[in-house]
Amino acid sequence: MTKWYLTFAVAAAFAGCENKKPMSAVPDLLLKPRVGFLLPEKYNSPDGMTIGKDGSIYLSINNVVHQEFPAMILRITPDDKLEEVITLPPHPETKLASPLGLAFGTDGNLYVADNQAFCTKDAGKSRLLRVNMKDGKATGCDVVATGFTMANGLATQGDGVFVCESTISSATPTPSGVYKFKLNELDPASPVKVTGLDDPHLVVKLMTQNPEHKVGANGLDFDAAGNLYVCNFGDREVIKVSFDAAGKVKTQAVLAKEQGMESCDGLHVDAEGNCWVADFLGNAVVKISKDGKVTIIAKNGESDGADGSLHAPSECILRGNKIYVSNINLTYGPHKSSKVYTMSVIDLNN
Repeated sequence: MTKWYLTFAVAAAFAGCENKKPMSAVPDLLLKPRVGFLLPEKYNSPDGMTIGKDGSIYLSINNVVHQEFPAMILRITPDDKLEEVITLPPHPETKLASPLGLAFGTDGNLYVADNQAFCTKDAGKSRLLRVNMKDGKATGCDVVATGFTMANGLATQGDGVFVCESTISSATPTPSGVYKFKLNELDPASPVKVTGLDDPHLVVKLMTQNPEHKVGANGLDFDAAGNLYVCNFGDREVIKVSFDAAGKVKTQAVLAKEQGMESCDGLHVDAEGNCWVADFLGNAVVKISKDGKVTIIAKNGESDGADGSLHAPSECILRGNKIYVSNINLTYGPHKSSKVYTMSVIDLNN
């Protein structure tokens, strides 16, 4: 029996009872997504993505819709072939792994946010995993940090691994934030245990005002200049954070808010400094320029995704002239999970 309903019982408690009509806007530019991958049931909930030095997209397969299948990491090779990288170790209590964000550290290893809120109502069970890599192959997986409630987006910069905690408590406004860990403190023999708002690793703090969707820090990534971009899911905004020479937050400000976005889920920054954001609630993919202008690239109504349409898109990433989109396919907000499991692709040359 699947256990994804536990998470959404928690989410429903956070969201409150109102069912407000979502925002609408006329898209600036509409491209039609196509089916990139029609996935088998054993890969039923794709989510986080990052591009490795080999040019492959590394993809977390969360499997929240059918948790009888083990969670794993795949890669999409440069010629669009799917390959399995590793099956992730289950949590000793929930017997499940639940990967979302992932990124390579400067040590060459792959770091993965394991969101146990998809597996249990108990807080503090989520983990930071390190997939040890050698010559392009996974040699094992270690738990290097614990104590998160909703570990979500993940990015790396220099000697740091940055992990979003999407909800630290159910208060209104809802606190969330981004933890920073140094690579040399991530020891599987003695995993770091985070403690919430008072933890010194919590370098960025957000407060989500929206009582309907009490989910804050979500997708995140760095630009080439070292600025960090963080999605605030419930408040439909992207935050830009700069750091001083000592690694302390220097500025924190809203880069873009709403402009037709109904949520801000996964995020990646391209080489030109544009943010590509998956709008989960709006079934859309948007591009945010360096000056904060939002362009809706693709958007569609509810669909099972069989024709390539977006269906609960949770993350998107640019490779070449194509945007790859993870359709996590879970039941939340306007979405109901379907028996079709897809990755959509948007061809920017069309």
